[in-house]
Amino acid sequence: VFASMIMAAGSLAVAAEQQDGGARMDRPTLAEQNRRMLFGSVPSPMAESDPDLAAMRERLIYGEIAENGSLDGRRRALITLVVLAASQMLDEVKPQVGAALRAGATPTDIKEALYQCAPYIGFPKTEAALRRVNEGLAEQGVQLPAESRSTVSEGTRYAEGLKVQKVIFGEAIDRMHESTPANQKAIVQNYLTAFCFGDVYTRKGLDLPTRELLTFSILSALGGCESQVKAHVQGNANVGNSKENLIDALAQSLPYIGFPRTLNALACVNAVLPEQKTD
Repeated sequence: VFASMIMAAGSLAVAAEQQDGGARMDRPTLAEQNRRMLFGSVPSPMAESDPDLAAMRERLIYGEIAENGSLDGRRRALITLVVLAASQMLDEVKPQVGAALRAGATPTDIKEALYQCAPYIGFPKTEAALRRVNEGLAEQGVQLPAESRSTVSEGTRYAEGLKVQKVIFGEAIDRMHESTPANQKAIVQNYLTAFCFGDVYTRKGLDLPTRELLTFSILSALGGCESQVKAHVQGNANVGNSKENLIDALAQSLPYIGFPRTLNALACVNAVLPEQKTD
């Protein structure tokens, strides 16, 4: 099963390079080809009742966005899953699991992407999306539960979390801890450092740049988190993700979260990482 999915991922990666009579494929043809690679013969949502809307959706996502930018199919698929979880678009989650596998993501990638949501959207919403993910993985023959990917113990989770925080945000973390009032340290210091960064960020399965890119996508999808989005724009830059990566993550999110939240997050990106002036 996974061998055929890897082949499909490779086919998707070269779709934009295919030529039709010496010219690049048109948007509808690309959309149909890419969607079939990811979903097989499953019909597009709303295709029967609202074919015009379905065509707009598929041509934008699979004929346009999927063909442009700096992100590979695996990262695009993981961004889609966490954005759906953050937005609680639960009906969309399960079909995206098979698509993610065909785009090159592994079951571990998918599970870890969902775990990454927990500090930002809370456990109930994460678990609601994870139940759909587990159904999708079971249909693909993946046995659950998966092997634990935890790397910390009760005694090390705070110290290891602090190390990761400092890699992402630098010495500002020490200043934040020092300036936090005593009655707020449990939230800002203990819970944030030990849980979010210790329990979650240190897990095996996804590298740190991917986790930071997913966090940026989750926060952007939530809306109203501009200060946190800005912090994680800088965090992404600090761990090696480019401005183009962030812009492309927003493009991937756009069909699911709409323009207002996308443009708000884009403004955060530009505020932290201004465009370089050219002569």
